[in-house]
Amino acid sequence: MMKSRGVQVLLILALLSFLLIHFHFLPCSNNAPMEEKPSPVHILILSSWRSGSSFTGQIFSQHPSVFYLMEPAWHVWVKMYQNSAKVLHMAVRDLVRSVFLCDMSVFDAYMSSQKKKSDLFQWEASRALCSPPACDSFSRSDIITAGNCRTICGKYPFSKVEEACKTYSHVAVKEVRFFDLKVLYPLLTDPSLNLKIIHLVRDPRAVFRSRENTMADLKRDSNIVVGSQRTKGEMGPYNTMQVICKSHVEIYKAGSQATPSFLKDRYLLVRYEDIVRDPLARAAQMYRFAELHFTPELQKWVHNITHGKGQGAQAFDIGSRDALRVSQAWRKTLPFQKIEKVQNVCKDAMDLLGYQLIQSEEEQKNMSLDLLFAQDSS
Repeated sequence: MMKSRGVQVLLILALLSFLLIHFHFLPCSNNAPMEEKPSPVHILILSSWRSGSSFTGQIFSQHPSVFYLMEPAWHVWVKMYQNSAKVLHMAVRDLVRSVFLCDMSVFDAYMSSQKKKSDLFQWEASRALCSPPACDSFSRSDIITAGNCRTICGKYPFSKVEEACKTYSHVAVKEVRFFDLKVLYPLLTDPSLNLKIIHLVRDPRAVFRSRENTMADLKRDSNIVVGSQRTKGEMGPYNTMQVICKSHVEIYKAGSQATPSFLKDRYLLVRYEDIVRDPLARAAQMYRFAELHFTPELQKWVHNITHGKGQGAQAFDIGSRDALRVSQAWRKTLPFQKIEKVQNVCKDAMDLLGYQLIQSEEEQKNMSLDLLFAQDSS
């Protein structure tokens, strides 16, 4: 009898121990973290004016996983135009960081308190701002042109910009207002960011020719880059090119030579000429770098927009064109005397980035497209 009671007591104690353990750990199991959502990938397309950066930005903007903004720091430069580019670097960096984190309150300092989505610079160039939740008229998987978006989607409140940003796995920014990679080191070491930098360059002679066609549009920016006095006179455009070319040299050296550990696998140099020569291969390279899938729909779009019949007559238009032919138009339209001057102020950049110098008018006429490239950028 005593033995039977002892067994019962042991059974009761065992049951109580089981229940105690079960209910002690149950709340912990209920509060166990779910599978964490992958951290967003942040992509900065770092370039200069008239370098094919708007088109390259569209390669990312049209991807259904990407929230994209085109040159958000334009607002900083418009508001603080009396300062130099160097002085504005920190404000530009802080704005870009906030955009990457989808904190759009940063624009309060540069825009009116009654701002709408359409007050954001070049908002219609962002497919993400032309599809849900920023606009209900298109699907997120659609290829959306800026013209169609501008007509239909401009009425939404500015709060939709932040709301939309938070729904994407990738945030991409195209910016032309950084002249020193070291300014971006705090972003590259920021644990809240997963930043990858695509450094887009273009032949300085092509950039110069394109800038000539848009000189009035770029006047304020040029004044900020070199100072209003140095933009005047015959040498004004060359002074601006010299600063731009020097910045590309410094960025490239900082990104690829004796790089700090935090830059490993986070810097990619891309030449615009290589993109237009083989658009699918270069787009695929950039997508791999950014951890994005190159969908069949996007492959078709990239091919079509670079193999059209357009001649790029509209300076800021991103439409279908014969991209390779347009990219080389400077060789026939830019006088050799100007080519010489550009080569003189940009020689270091051309040597480092693999662009072949032209020594005479005769050579300009006869040089084949392939010989313009002294080395392969891949």
